[in-house]
Amino acid sequence: MPVDVPAVVLANTRLSPDYNVLSLGAPEVARAAAPGQFVMVKTAPGLDPLLRRPFSIFEILRDDHGEIRGLSLLNKRVGVGTSLLYDAQPGDPISCLGPLGRPFVPVDPPAHAWMVAGGVGLAPFVTLAEALKARGTSMTLFYGGRSAADLYHAEFFERLGARLMVTTEDGSRGTQGRVTGPLARALATLSADTAVTLYACGPTPMMRAVADLGQAHGRTTFVSLEPVMGCGMGGCYSCVVRVQRPGGTHLVRSCIEGPVFDASCLVWDALVGGH
Repeated sequence: MPVDVPAVVLANTRLSPDYNVLSLGAPEVARAAAPGQFVMVKTAPGLDPLLRRPFSIFEILRDDHGEIRGLSLLNKRVGVGTSLLYDAQPGDPISCLGPLGRPFVPVDPPAHAWMVAGGVGLAPFVTLAEALKARGTSMTLFYGGRSAADLYHAEFFERLGARLMVTTEDGSRGTQGRVTGPLARALATLSADTAVTLYACGPTPMMRAVADLGQAHGRTTFVSLEPVMGCGMGGCYSCVVRVQRPGGTHLVRSCIEGPVFDASCLVWDALVGGH
């Protein structure tokens, strides 16, 4: 069950003029979290901003003895709420509600896990990669951004033993192009008897492209959606998406039935059109 805790800022690591990692003292939330789940945070006391903001749980923080002490969020400032989180100071109060949503399900060997991240879409994959490492599952991270300035934390995945495939649209790091380019080439070289599950998070058009590639190559694909959320618990219906099920299409709340979905069930035309 999710809990709402009065977390405090433990540290604020500014990665660039736009990105930061915010560490929160919320052990009750962190202990219950599974890969791909999210939290709703109140970015400031009072009524401005009124609504909480959803964030994928980035890291589970532990002390020197391995005890869980909190969690972190990967933040990119693009508006009022995210700017407040960028400017937060140690000791500041940040109400944190979670963990919320349906998580990723890590695959076991001999299956392979291929993670596809665009920009801050990297956030849910740290906990997934740790779960995969614990299972001994071979993993690859396809990581893309507009430029090198949009890519962080890639070395963490290498330390876990993941194969790393980096792309940037301007060619400032890794291969120039979009992250789906290396993915398409890698899928084309796979033998039919090699089990690979795809996991994707990032801009909606990117996730649709990953879903299309997965379908074309017969690979199960899971995506973590990032719709606008007002409450995170299904009460406001702001995060409704359309899914295909036996008997027709249905509207579901992504904070309850997601954010992780089997990509084959999503009605992508409606989803991309809504973004």
